Amino acid sequence: MATAPAAPNRNRRVALMALAGALAMLALGFAAVPLYRMFCQVTGFQGTTQKVTEAEAAGIKVSPVTISVRFDANVDPDLPWLFKPAQLTQTVHLGARTLAVYTAKNLSDRPITGRASFNVSPDDAGKFFNKIQCFCFTEQTLQPGQEVRMPVTYYVDPSILDDADGKDIRQITLSYVFHEDKNARPATPEKPAG
Repeated sequence: MATAPAAPNRNRRVALMALAGALAMLALGFAAVPLYRMFCQVTGFQGTTQKVTEAEAAGIKVSPVTISVRFDANVDPDLPWLFKPAQLTQTVHLGARTLAVYTAKNLSDRPITGRASFNVSPDDAGKFFNKIQCFCFTEQTLQPGQEVRMPVTYYVDPSILDDADGKDIRQITLSYVFHEDKNARPATPEKPAG
């Protein structure tokens, strides 16, 4: 049986442990999204593509083996943009740096900032699909009626041929979905020169 002074100390200790546990759960909740994103980027989980530098891409040997890359473009229903690939497919050599282009047009009468989310399918191809440069790495602001070309430079790593799950892949679909970035600073229209 606890003595009178020990009970308040025990209660205080339990309360502090409960508070520490709650704070730890809160911290894990905030860390979950960046940790999950990091996990997906490292492993290619659920079709997450890889981001590489020019220097990393320079060391890749081009294979005579080709693969088809299909391009898909989607827009969130609340975003008044027209967004589409300039080409529907490309046949590329594994390891070869390739340029694909998408176009986007702001159909509204106000500047809008958008951000693209992306993935590839099949999911197993994500760890082999490498982007060197991509419009999806940053937010994009389009003025009213403005139409722009949005390039992506990529290659498919030849090591896909050595992967048990990747060696039978014959086509990879690169898919983007544009969403309005409501957290972006308000875009201001460009002033005409003169």
